[in-house]
Amino acid sequence: MDDGRPPSTDGQAERAWYHRLLDLFGAEVQDREDLRETLQQAHENGLVDREALSMLDGVLAVSEMQVRDIMVPRSQMVVIDRDARAKDLVPIITESGHSRFPVIMDDRDEVVGILLAKDLLRVLADDNDSFDISECLRPASRIPESKRLDALLREFRTNRNHMAIVMDEFGGTAGLVTIEDVLEQIVGDIDDEHDLDEDDTITRDGEDRWLVQALTPIEDFNEHFSVSLPDDEFDTIGGLVMHKLGHVPRRGERLRLGDFEVRVARADRRRAQTLIVRRRPVKRSKSGQDAG
Repeated sequence: MDDGRPPSTDGQAERAWYHRLLDLFGAEVQDREDLRETLQQAHENGLVDREALSMLDGVLAVSEMQVRDIMVPRSQMVVIDRDARAKDLVPIITESGHSRFPVIMDDRDEVVGILLAKDLLRVLADDNDSFDISECLRPASRIPESKRLDALLREFRTNRNHMAIVMDEFGGTAGLVTIEDVLEQIVGDIDDEHDLDEDDTITRDGEDRWLVQALTPIEDFNEHFSVSLPDDEFDTIGGLVMHKLGHVPRRGERLRLGDFEVRVARADRRRAQTLIVRRRPVKRSKSGQDAG
């Protein structure tokens, strides 16, 4: 029913939502910190469950965070070369498990578009030798590092984009961010093919490839793979990875760990979550014996 008032903009809607919460919890709430304390009290009184409290806190956090806080940095982006052949793209897509890929020019680090894995499937099905990746490209949305996450989420919804390229102050590529990255700030981690059930700390994911929870005790890792990684200083495989890297692991980072090659499949700002582990190939001498 039309009440004669003009339609609300996104900013007006956000303020209206905020004031409705103030009305709900009382006039003593003066700012966001007061609101957080009141929500915590509501949880302690049984009015708001733990999951709802976490999501409400996430909503408040998103309005205060910027893209630079959650983006995947350029060094960890999985990209595709514009001149790549279709058959050469399959291993990249299979290994990464992603569905969208920034496409760059070979001669300079410039994102010229986004390739969706499903668009490539059609080309592969046609067995087209004259594959031209430019025919499959979607436009790349570009945003500054300083963009607020709540504004980005509205932009994703309006434009129906799921990925944006983050630009630095000089116009270069700083990283990328996806709609899933933003939503995870509100609802927590969203499971995908690189996530494991709580009870499945180590799961085979192909020949000589496993998905390993970062919280897996090193003792369990050693027993599963019949190896002897050191566990005198660190209890979990994720702790050992962090020590080897020298910082909080970031998604896409790789390192060698004993007889294994390890890639960080999922991570947040505090720790690694899921690791992709591969056995390193054994080098053999000309006599056929294992080389040391």
